[in-house]
Amino acid sequence: MSTTSGIWPFRRRTRAPEPPPPAGPDPDQEAAAANGRSVRILLALAGGVVILIGMHAIAGILAPTLLALVLVICAQPVRVWLERHGTPSGVATGAVALTTFALLAGFAALLIIAMAQFVSMLPQYKEQFQQIGQQFASWLTSIGISPQDLKVVTQGFDPTKLLNFFSGLLGGAFGLITFGVIVLTMLILMPADAAYTPTLLRQLEPTKPNLVYALTGFAHSVRRYMVVTTVLGVVQGVINGVALFILGVPAALLWAILSFLCSFIPNVGYFLALVPPLVFGYLIGGWGTVIAIIVIYGVVNAVVQSVVQPKVVGNAVALSQTLTFFSVLLWAIVLGAIGAILAIPLTLLARAILVDSDPRARIWRAVIGDLRETKDLMKVESDAAKAERKSAKDAKHTPAVDERKEE
Repeated sequence: MSTTSGIWPFRRRTRAPEPPPPAGPDPDQEAAAANGRSVRILLALAGGVVILIGMHAIAGILAPTLLALVLVICAQPVRVWLERHGTPSGVATGAVALTTFALLAGFAALLIIAMAQFVSMLPQYKEQFQQIGQQFASWLTSIGISPQDLKVVTQGFDPTKLLNFFSGLLGGAFGLITFGVIVLTMLILMPADAAYTPTLLRQLEPTKPNLVYALTGFAHSVRRYMVVTTVLGVVQGVINGVALFILGVPAALLWAILSFLCSFIPNVGYFLALVPPLVFGYLIGGWGTVIAIIVIYGVVNAVVQSVVQPKVVGNAVALSQTLTFFSVLLWAIVLGAIGAILAIPLTLLARAILVDSDPRARIWRAVIGDLRETKDLMKVESDAAKAERKSAKDAKHTPAVDERKEE
């Protein structure tokens, strides 16, 4: 038993000896070693890298296809509800497709209007951006930055670059049309194919029950996550937009839409949505407006994404924070901005295929974030540790009490 000396928090404890490694291999390791387990793991990793490189190469058509797939999964309950109430299958599928089209068209029109307003007002702040650049350059000069580097920095504070960026984004008709055509076409074809999905799953269940279990769980998790995140993202965007409008921040509608889109990007989205309003808030109101924006965004984000969303979504996602952040970075590199927005659904799809569909691989769910049993075990261990500390404390005071009784 370890001994202690000194007064807390300066008491010294003897370090507990490190546990020895297991004496033998895991129960399944001996059989797997004969089959070249290490080689198969390396080949699987190499195959995964090749797949990701291939996905990146066709990101232009893969990203809108995956977006359409997620939208169809989210809209599937509407079609099921319509059919349950006697609507013909074809009419129900068409109704779902038209509803999805209307929502996407409305959102696209709102985004284009907001960006057009932003582009038109951006030149008004050219002198202020240049003044900020000169102030920043003066500070860099005071800490010894060379004039060549200063020239590069001051050129970066030219708002015409942002103007060219947004103008190119609005004027990139070919890319936008291609993206829109793929999404709309898939939203016509996928709902029609989805009508056969329940029957196909029942057909596969006798021979592939684990695959059916994985795909069903994936659809349920994605649907719950996307619907809840969409509703909360709308609420978050409206609150932030109204607050920015009251504060007088330019392009409040655009920043509200940005806040809505970034609500689908875990961990990183909050900062991406916060930076542009801070810049323009500083231009029109100084540090007071900046602090107000930080407080408003911080409170709204904390309430929505840290309190409300986890309770509503529950264990539907079950991904660790580290894996969630890594998935955002990975899918953003592979598929671009759409990959960052769809990072959680795509990671859930990978988990369904690689983990949930294989009973032997489900033991890794706890490692990647399904901590229900782990939390229960931690609670038991914590209660046991508290009981042990209490018994040790009682044992320490018991001899003193006995000595008093003897006196």
